[in-house]
Amino acid sequence: MDLATLLGLAGAIAVIAVAIIIGGSADTFVNAPSLAVVVGGTVMVTLSQVSLKQFFGAFRIALKAFLNKIPPQTQLIAEAVELAQVARKEGMLALENREIRDPFLKKGIGMCIDGYAPEVVYKMLNKDIVMTIERHEQGMEIFKAIAEAAPAMGMIGTLIGLVQMLSTMDDPKKIGPAMAIALLTTLYGAVIANAFAIPIAKKLKRVSQAERLNKRLILESVTAIQNGVNPKVLEQLLLTFLPSSQRKVPGKKD
Repeated sequence: MDLATLLGLAGAIAVIAVAIIIGGSADTFVNAPSLAVVVGGTVMVTLSQVSLKQFFGAFRIALKAFLNKIPPQTQLIAEAVELAQVARKEGMLALENREIRDPFLKKGIGMCIDGYAPEVVYKMLNKDIVMTIERHEQGMEIFKAIAEAAPAMGMIGTLIGLVQMLSTMDDPKKIGPAMAIALLTTLYGAVIANAFAIPIAKKLKRVSQAERLNKRLILESVTAIQNGVNPKVLEQLLLTFLPSSQRKVPGKKD
């Protein structure tokens, strides 16, 4: 689990909640019609842009921001080089009973063991990468749509509240409470966008970039192993995926 994401989102909500509680009655900040306009309106506006499957799928993808644990590239490089050494000395079938931690690497090596042609393995793994990135991008776009719709629906709710307030101008005692309710919709919209949708969209973008880079590294590894590339050459090739300051495989001495 990514504690930074969980801590950040929970912390933002906690700071807002503490400010509300310290400043006065929390009941003042709860208004059902305002919530209905912002939450309901945001959901409906977002649904008008995508399908139901894509909408609910985006929340499953968002779990990656919390649960996704991307292995370090140095770990993948070390494992790939080890597999290349075994395959070069004992043959590809020697990898059949090897424990491979990364599912994508395991899939690629399994295809090699099953005798798929190199071009077929490359095409299928590359297609997997492309489809994964597309799913991530769909999730990001939906959360961006939520971030755009929520403040807009908040403003619409505020305008509705102001119209209702102006209709009761003959009673000064009602103006203050009516104004407070009108402003709540703007608050709800801002919180949904800035404390929920935007952070998740940006987190998904970073997770997607890291996963894409790892899968590209694995694709290069599987292709090289299948073609019998020297493990030392493979190691040098894979190290180019790392910043120059990190180009050292764990366990290898200078």
